[in-house]
Amino acid sequence: MLLQQDHYYKDLPHLTFEERSQQNFDHPDSIDTPLLIEHLRTLRNGFVIERPAYDFTKHRRISSTIRMESRPAIILEGILIFDNRNLRDLLDIKLFVDTDADIRFIRRLRRDVRERGRTVESVIEQYLRTVRPMHMEFIEPSKRYADLIIPEGGHNEVGIDLVIQKIRSLLPG
Repeated sequence: MLLQQDHYYKDLPHLTFEERSQQNFDHPDSIDTPLLIEHLRTLRNGFVIERPAYDFTKHRRISSTIRMESRPAIILEGILIFDNRNLRDLLDIKLFVDTDADIRFIRRLRRDVRERGRTVESVIEQYLRTVRPMHMEFIEPSKRYADLIIPEGGHNEVGIDLVIQKIRSLLPG
């Protein structure tokens, strides 16, 4: 099962769209981490959650939720998951996928334009204003909490094979 931190952005209904658009979504305070921790604990204990759903085009949570049932393996994905000690302590294996800055920017640019209705200019402005500074302040230093740093991401076959073997060893017979 894949649980993505991106669905846990705080909802900001009291702000206008323009004000929400200027928020720093790359700071740990933008995430509803207590709810994410609660949901991860609930799943780990074998129960169902109602995961929030987030509309990135409006910078808002949508009213409906997604029902998620517990599974033997839960993958928590997100760039800020190592920032909070209580969240880190719930993780059996902590992986940091290390990718060069230019590749990260290109991926973000493509995603935000294609999937989130943003302009190239707005993506560049956000990258310079918040994404890069927050990466340097929070994400890059969080590598030290990883059990394994995998350079080159999905192109590192040896790293992927090691991770698969470790996950299999943790799963019930």
